[in-house]
Amino acid sequence: MTAVGSARASSAARVRTYDDLVARVLAGELGPDPRTRRIAVAFTTRQAVRHDGRATGYRNEVLSLRLAGAVGSCAVEPGALSDGAVAECVGADVAGLLDHPLLPVRVAALDAYLMHITPHTPEHGARPVALPAGTSLEKSRARARAVVALLDPPPGATVLVVGVVNSLLEALRSRGIGYVPCDLKGGVTEWDEPVVTDALAAAARCDALLVSGMTLGNGTFEPLREHALRHGKPLALFAQTGSAVLPRLLGCGVSAVCAEPYPFFWLDGGPGTVHHYRADRPGGAP
Repeated sequence: MTAVGSARASSAARVRTYDDLVARVLAGELGPDPRTRRIAVAFTTRQAVRHDGRATGYRNEVLSLRLAGAVGSCAVEPGALSDGAVAECVGADVAGLLDHPLLPVRVAALDAYLMHITPHTPEHGARPVALPAGTSLEKSRARARAVVALLDPPPGATVLVVGVVNSLLEALRSRGIGYVPCDLKGGVTEWDEPVVTDALAAAARCDALLVSGMTLGNGTFEPLREHALRHGKPLALFAQTGSAVLPRLLGCGVSAVCAEPYPFFWLDGGPGTVHHYRADRPGGAP
């Protein structure tokens, strides 16, 4: 590792919270001055899906910002982001966007910057996991298996799943892992299980946490990270939102990350890649 790389790794090691990470980026401690890096392209990706054989469907909307060759992303509630908010990101510098009034814009800007300086490579601690080509449901299940592979709960443990994805629940069920599904929308799962809406309250009765990166964009991530750190519980994340952000918090409440940068598995039927990070296996070791 070069002297510059060693200095940046040392700075990264001192990151303790999301706000701390933002402050260090703004101070230029992790890479180039964010005031000198401008967003070239801003766009949203909207999806509605109902897999064959599934009784329910869902919608996604994601804000993505391109910085040089990197794309950073943050999920938003469908319809919540105006065209004007997207347009004003174009040509803006990263530092300015890190102070934007909309949290999803701030998260996407941070993700783009970190993706730019630390892409998902083994040199930065990532281990690639291939996803095969297939139908939307086949790819969803393959991604779910890749996510659940990061969990190793003891027998009888209960996992809090924040951000209900039926393929993830299906993968947990296939391994005999108990879970409590949680999502701000509430409702029921594919198996008519009630979905709780208060993640922090549910975390108190669970032994491990499996959490969507979408929690970064709605402001619910930090309390969950603090809970996991305080109580010594494993916290694994599946991240399309903030895929380059969350690995920076490994060892500070975050145990593992399945990072999935844009383009996401649901955009086409071809093969893809997600990236595993584990606090107990630095350097991308398998």
